[in-house]
Amino acid sequence: MDVELVKPLPVPTPTSRPFWEGLADGKVRIQKCDACGTWVFYPRSRCSCCLSDQLRWRDVSGKGTLYTFTIARQPTSPHFAGETPQLLAVVELDEGVRLTTNLVDVEEADIRVGMRVKACFERASPDITMLKFQPA
Repeated sequence: MDVELVKPLPVPTPTSRPFWEGLADGKVRIQKCDACGTWVFYPRSRCSCCLSDQLRWRDVSGKGTLYTFTIARQPTSPHFAGETPQLLAVVELDEGVRLTTNLVDVEEADIRVGMRVKACFERASPDITMLKFQPA
């Protein structure tokens, strides 16, 4: 008997909700510390540099550079069995924060560390939009 697996999705928390709401609106929002000016990601309640609680959400361009990547030819979970190969990546946004993500709309042979990328948005459910990246 085949059982269809439902893909796991993020669950927004009060701290991360502005990030997910931004993605739903087609925007990348990152926290910036008003006390020391550091960009902060992943969403949190205190600055990772100075521990201030003066974090404010800011829209950013969603442009960045491919920091590293791997091509997963085996599913990383049974939930992703039909989505191989997976182009898994870490992107460094122009603001300096790094995000773990997926690359889309790119041939494997064209992927290079240092390549310019830009955000794109994939609706995963009525409530969740995922951030992915494609060549700029």
